[in-house]
Amino acid sequence: MSELMTPALAGAAAGLGVAMPMGAMSVLLLQEAMRDRRTAVAAAAGIAAVDLGYAALATAVGPWVASHISPVEAWVRLASAVILLVIAAHGLSGASPASGASAASGASAASGASVASAASGASAASGASPGSVSAPVSPPAPAPTPKQAPAPPARPARAFARYVGLTALNPTTALYFAALTTAQGAALGTGPAGAAFLLGVGAASLLWQQALVALGSLVGTRVPDRARVWTFRLGYGLVAAYALKIAFPLPALGFSP
Repeated sequence: MSELMTPALAGAAAGLGVAMPMGAMSVLLLQEAMRDRRTAVAAAAGIAAVDLGYAALATAVGPWVASHISPVEAWVRLASAVILLVIAAHGLSGASPASGASAASGASAASGASVASAASGASAASGASPGSVSAPVSPPAPAPTPKQAPAPPARPARAFARYVGLTALNPTTALYFAALTTAQGAALGTGPAGAAFLLGVGAASLLWQQALVALGSLVGTRVPDRARVWTFRLGYGLVAAYALKIAFPLPALGFSP
């Protein structure tokens, strides 16, 4: 059991590293939680499912790739560490209150537009001002009846599929797990170790996304910009720490005296 704890903890750290930074997807998830908690739970599961799927694909391919490049294994580890450090540096460079605010405004643009159009439609339907007298007009078209609305049980399924699609469009997640698993091919080559790694990734990502749902249902999108910045710093800090872990020992230059 103890030999499986190390890959499980490594998977949990990897899952948190990819899930913690609060970007546009996190803001969308907070907004989803404000509208309907049950739908947001399904959306959070969709995000975690993509993280787990990318990790599973990389875990299946990474050890095979590592076994075929064993003569230059140290250089592969170094290259993977460089990729992870670039991802971490890019994320940390955007960890500022301004970037958090822009992510929030970008994610809420569609919902804000729909609210504004609904408000203008309601004011147009109200007709003339209260003091004016006008001829009788025909009543407005009736609003859609509840029968025309989508059935509530289908909403979580649609939210799950939608968030799976949105999260899968991010190539950084796939590159992140590919670099991790290729660099640790020997450690994840056995079935139990790989399964423990995936369990850690899936559990950590799902727990973090569900924590965002709970936060969104309580405080909505009123998350301070400073808190968003710290999630970026912690998440990408984990990525950088992971990069340094797999980089050492450094490859020998191989110069003969």
